[in-house]
Amino acid sequence: MFDIAPFLDTVGEPQAAALFGLVTGLVFGVAAQRSRFCLRASAIEFAHGHLGPRMAVWLLTFSTALVWVQAARMAGLVDAENARMMAIPGSWSGAIVGGLLFGAGMVLARGCSGRLLVLAATGNLRSVVSGLIFAVVAQMSLAGALSPTRSWLAGLWITEGGQNVNYVTSVGLPQEVALIGGLLLALAAILIARRAELGASRLIFGSGVGFAIALGWVLTTALSQAAFDPVQIESATFSGPSANTLMFFLDRDALVDFDIGIIAGVVIGAFAASLWGREFSFQGFEGHRPMREAMIGAALMGFGAMLAGGCAIGAGVTGTSILVGTALVALTAMWIGAIATERLLQTAGPEKSALPA
Repeated sequence: MFDIAPFLDTVGEPQAAALFGLVTGLVFGVAAQRSRFCLRASAIEFAHGHLGPRMAVWLLTFSTALVWVQAARMAGLVDAENARMMAIPGSWSGAIVGGLLFGAGMVLARGCSGRLLVLAATGNLRSVVSGLIFAVVAQMSLAGALSPTRSWLAGLWITEGGQNVNYVTSVGLPQEVALIGGLLLALAAILIARRAELGASRLIFGSGVGFAIALGWVLTTALSQAAFDPVQIESATFSGPSANTLMFFLDRDALVDFDIGIIAGVVIGAFAASLWGREFSFQGFEGHRPMREAMIGAALMGFGAMLAGGCAIGAGVTGTSILVGTALVALTAMWIGAIATERLLQTAGPEKSALPA
């Protein structure tokens, strides 16, 4: 592990955490904007019976995050066992119920929480409104009026042993299987991309989103090993950070940390990438129904993410990259919730079907 102690002595530990979050967010924001990475779009594509470019990008991001993180773990650069996601009990009931709610919400809101943040930075005012509702409901679920309900649902079925479950070793397989599985999934993503005639640029940036996940894990691991005070080992997620960023602007005593840095980094990175690609433009709601559905969807995502232990990025990619069992269950539930919601919208009429953002 590289020595960052001199850097910490110069800038201070909280500022270093915020800078590491900023760097992680910048990489994520640029890569996500250019690749159009979105779980919601790939789930809708799948619901319509297609394995096309959106599925290829999502699968490549998921697989490369798994490969990068597991390779970094084997090299001693990522301390997955002491990451908060793995070191505390997880909730199976929260992952299932929260994942289903989040999946339904991201279809209605036209994007998951991470995608909404990226779109908001490119001038999408619909995403600004939805993102604010998401952050408010997430904060309410974390420590406000919805917290008792979240705690009750999460406590119905928790993991045993005082920590989460490694979904590879728990079934008797060596942890190295995860790296091999990631490589096979990456190969499948490339094959789907070739059939869909997807350009190399989007594939490169899609893998860049996966790299950003690994970067966050590596940087916070290094910080935890060099800092005097306890530091949370974490990477990209947008439920807790969105709520914390909201409170940062409302509380004069709030301090900067990794969460604040990553939100700022994603906004700056996505904004710069949209200007570079000449894609920045202001967009608003096109009627009362889309606005109503977006508001309902954002609220479902805010509660669902806090209940599931993370959003489509935090649980679906970041958590699964370090093999967190409840994260894999939450991701599966998100897919099911999104596909079921899209098919329900289809039965209401083609004009009500959620189109890719």
